[in-house]
Amino acid sequence: MSLYVVIGFGPAGAATARLLADQGHSVRVVTKTGRGPEPGIEHITLDAADGEQLIAATRGAAAIFSCAAPPYHRWAGEWPPLASSLCAAAEATGAVLAMLGNLYGYGPVDGAMTEDLPLAASGPKGRVRAAVWEQARSLHEQGRIKAVEVRASDFFGPGVTDGGHLAARAVPRLLRGKPVATLGDPDAPHSWSYLPDVARALVEVAGEERAWGRAWHVPTEPALSVREMVGRLAAQAGTGPVAVRGLPPAVLGIASVFSPLIRELREIRYQFDRPFVMDASAYEAEFAVRATSVDEQIKATVNWWRERRPAATG
Repeated sequence: MSLYVVIGFGPAGAATARLLADQGHSVRVVTKTGRGPEPGIEHITLDAADGEQLIAATRGAAAIFSCAAPPYHRWAGEWPPLASSLCAAAEATGAVLAMLGNLYGYGPVDGAMTEDLPLAASGPKGRVRAAVWEQARSLHEQGRIKAVEVRASDFFGPGVTDGGHLAARAVPRLLRGKPVATLGDPDAPHSWSYLPDVARALVEVAGEERAWGRAWHVPTEPALSVREMVGRLAAQAGTGPVAVRGLPPAVLGIASVFSPLIRELREIRYQFDRPFVMDASAYEAEFAVRATSVDEQIKATVNWWRERRPAATG
């Protein structure tokens, strides 16, 4: 079996590393902080933005999975050196660079997002995410590296504990029958990418030469609003109807004074104020991974939170 290196061990990095290990591959995970031993996975501690160290850590790898990201409010300063280091490692080792991306680079659009849309974001986070892929794509076209990007919408599912995501905000509250507050319009259609599907798509395209050189959208179920998702989650949890309300702009304005994260969310507020819908038909026409059914997503997510946060049910 092959050696694969996963950069980052957040929800997506962990899901990808564990999927590869389950398939019998050798897996090496790179993080700044390191972790304890885990069956089938070697954890090493280094800063992936250090090109020389990353090249040494990725020697012999068939693919490098880029699943790390700087803290949200430091994207502009820290993404460029990290992206350059990843590209340098891919060039030095010959490993495929499989990058986890998002939809920020498109900026606000009318209608469903497809991979052929221009990367026309005007905000700093959207621009830096677009630049990360454009750098890798350019090097791929020059024949210097082999690169592919998989773009996901907001993560959802077991293992997603980041406070900025629907599952992390909503599930602990709805398990207690508490109201859920959300950014923007709670009735706007929104695409939610199921975390296990994100990992499966990353692994699939890394091994498919015909996928390289372009971006692909993760297979994702049809868009559902925050209110619809909360309703399904509450029904699965058996906690009855749960109120869902949008946070007023004035509340967000006050919160942004004290929270760097809230300040940064202003740039992407459009993603929740209006329909935010991703089209993954191009991927589905070429490859095998399909989106997990919403019912299965909901069941697995509620069960995961119940198993790990029993206090949330009390």
